[in-house]
Amino acid sequence: MSAATELAPRWIAGLVRWPPLALAARVALASAYLIGGVNKLIDFPAAVAEQAHFGLQPATLWAGLAILVEIGASLLLIVGRMVWLAAGALAVLTAVAMLVANNFWALQGAARFAALNAFFEHLGLIGGLALAAILAARQEGNSR
Repeated sequence: MSAATELAPRWIAGLVRWPPLALAARVALASAYLIGGVNKLIDFPAAVAEQAHFGLQPATLWAGLAILVEIGASLLLIVGRMVWLAAGALAVLTAVAMLVANNFWALQGAARFAALNAFFEHLGLIGGLALAAILAARQEGNSR
């Protein structure tokens, strides 16, 4: 047992070791990406227009890559397969999005405030994806 779970109340320690919680956490982490990818797939012209709006060219290629990563990596993350690859792909996609769409350093007023918040929310997602990869690697190491 780790030092963290030794200090936690018994019911908390049991909860964090409960397998359905890990699945629920992976679904929650992947949910925005999965929904975003499906929405882009359903309305591909809007997905292309979004990429063009942010200056990503060729926009059709970027839209296709976004769909592939958002859906494919989300499904891998949810089922717990190649989590390192899934989390890495989603983290790179998120980093590109946060740098392109949330350039708070070039804005002022309310727009700067909103972009700053979105930037750090995306950074938090990257941290969550890194933790998912770390936990999956530890679990894989423990099962060997």
